[in-house]
Amino acid sequence: MLNSKSIGVVIPAYNEGKLINKVMDTMPDFVDYMIIVNDGSKDETKSQIEEKALCDSRIVLLNHEKNKGLGQTLIDGYLRSVEMEIDVVAVMAGDAQMDPDDLENVVMPIVNGEADYVKGSRLLVNGVKEKMPKYRFIGNNILTLLTKFATGYWHVIDPQCGYTAISHEALSEIPIDEMIKGYGYNAHILYMLNMSNFTVKDVKVKPVYGEEKSKIKLGRYIRRVSILLCRLFFSRILKKYMLIDFNPAAMFYLLAFLCLPLAVIFGIRMLVIFIATLLMPNTTLILFVFTSLMGIQSLFFAMWMDMEDNRRLRA
Repeated sequence: MLNSKSIGVVIPAYNEGKLINKVMDTMPDFVDYMIIVNDGSKDETKSQIEEKALCDSRIVLLNHEKNKGLGQTLIDGYLRSVEMEIDVVAVMAGDAQMDPDDLENVVMPIVNGEADYVKGSRLLVNGVKEKMPKYRFIGNNILTLLTKFATGYWHVIDPQCGYTAISHEALSEIPIDEMIKGYGYNAHILYMLNMSNFTVKDVKVKPVYGEEKSKIKLGRYIRRVSILLCRLFFSRILKKYMLIDFNPAAMFYLLAFLCLPLAVIFGIRMLVIFIATLLMPNTTLILFVFTSLMGIQSLFFAMWMDMEDNRRLRA
């Protein structure tokens, strides 16, 4: 325990026979429970967990007979932690990709009542660009920008990092059982937290890349998550700024999304006419400039209002 708060760690594991023992052996002493979800592993993962559980009473094993995916694995782990009334619940991967020395820093903002949810951020570490594989660094930055729009947590800078912690209160209130089960679950939980006005904090965690092998295909991951983030963005703006309460940011976003596509259309028409005739179509030029300026200005106004409204959710 830490400051009289019970600490649990949900550990998703799928074919992690080579590394799951390392994860269990290096778990800090202040952790009260390790909720390990074996997601239909076909190797020795389950037997290794069962063997370790004989000498470590902190281990709680949940077993999936068939692979259900990371999202469902986390949902089951979270729901069990709610049943057990664990005060603070962290998530650590079963492939030893998360440094156990960082766990105390991840959970302490919740233990001290500073935040409801903590996101580990690898991008706060000096020299992370050299430590993180280049393809991950580029993809992470693209998705980080989209996630800011989608979730409203503009201060979160590494939303793809799975090293997180959440309070029992927040986990009990959000509809965690509705979290998507595929790619983008980390953005979806941030969306749910924003809709319930919970505070989120970033903390520095070390990026670890060594023995583990990522099962994610980056191109497909970015494509699918980008589509999800667009859906979450429009859902958040509609529900929070138009149905639950009214915020002018919704109107400015709408105006921006009307004007900017028109600006693109007018820009293409202007270029086509100019290339064909070597004459600049004045009316099209005026429409292009007007819609461009109106769209960009509206987008900046919307972002500013959105940031100001969500500033209170920054721990």
